Amino acid sequence: MAQYRRHMSVPSAPVEVRGEGVLLRAPRERDADRLLEAFVDSGTQLWNPGPQDRDGVLAWIAERADWSAGSHTSWLIAQPHDDDVLGSVSVWKINLDQGDAEVGYWVAPWGRGRGVASSAVRAAAAHAFDELGLDRLHLFHAVENPASCGVARKAGFLLEGTLRQSYRYADGRRHDEHLHARLATD
Repeated sequence: MAQYRRHMSVPSAPVEVRGEGVLLRAPRERDADRLLEAFVDSGTQLWNPGPQDRDGVLAWIAERADWSAGSHTSWLIAQPHDDDVLGSVSVWKINLDQGDAEVGYWVAPWGRGRGVASSAVRAAAAHAFDELGLDRLHLFHAVENPASCGVARKAGFLLEGTLRQSYRYADGRRHDEHLHARLATD
């Protein structure tokens, strides 16, 4: 018999979440230059393309900072000691009736290889389970992106399978993706 979990609502304004060595916070206009620097990186562009000009970055910031629709919780990943932008993590496609959502993330070149992504994903997942009352989180990444596979596993997301030609990335090709998931009971 499935255990019933009380589903809550998504806060209408961003909340800060602390993780191991990271701070998840709302993006701000003053982050625009640092975000643009991350978005023009070729690794970021391939797997998580973002805006390529300041106006686009400002629109991205406004969209991520607006939680009023209840469909996502999106944060910048920042260093707690100096507030420098390290990346972004989101719980999105939130379906409170089904109790599930998808997790997405990227890390700027200067933050990679330090465990930033896995720490941020763990913190975002804890928030989704504990504060939103979600039961299941999905995480997808291209099979050719082994670093994301490592992030998923370190964040407690089990590999459930491979989705063939699942998603068209910025290179214009459809890539196979791994599907990872984590349950509130994991």
